[in-house]
Amino acid sequence: MSGGVDEQAPPRPPEQAPHAGAHSHHVLRTGEDRWAWRRRIRANPHQLRVYRWIVATVGLLLILLGLATGWLPGPGGIPLILGGLAVWASEFQWAHRLMQRFKHALHVYQGWTRRRKVVFWLGFLAVCGLLGWAYLVVVGQPTWFPFEVDRVLAYLPGVDLPL
Repeated sequence: MSGGVDEQAPPRPPEQAPHAGAHSHHVLRTGEDRWAWRRRIRANPHQLRVYRWIVATVGLLLILLGLATGWLPGPGGIPLILGGLAVWASEFQWAHRLMQRFKHALHVYQGWTRRRKVVFWLGFLAVCGLLGWAYLVVVGQPTWFPFEVDRVLAYLPGVDLPL
């Protein structure tokens, strides 16, 4: 496992230190930690190793739970996956960078016009539909699909229906 977010961040020279503002609370110098309990854990190599395994396991469990519940109705999948990534980002630099990329992409998306958002979602749904159709063509219709779905799938070219 790689070093923690606070451990791996290179120290900033004084002239490049961030100004007090919205994002200044995210930048910590090497070895700094905003919580005293975590500073105590980092001081003991054995406790740090155990703590990092716990963080890795909890993050993985949240992500697996998100993947397992993603197909269910309701907000199961994506919030759990992002929660697992946030848990990882608290300790692992690669996850912290990935979370920052997601935040930046969301910020960029929020700046889009309404028309661009609609075009994006229509394209996204079209790609998802094409992937679903390709799956049905290659693998065939699952036997657990309700009988009523057969009538709809019969209109799709190349999809073999179970007898």
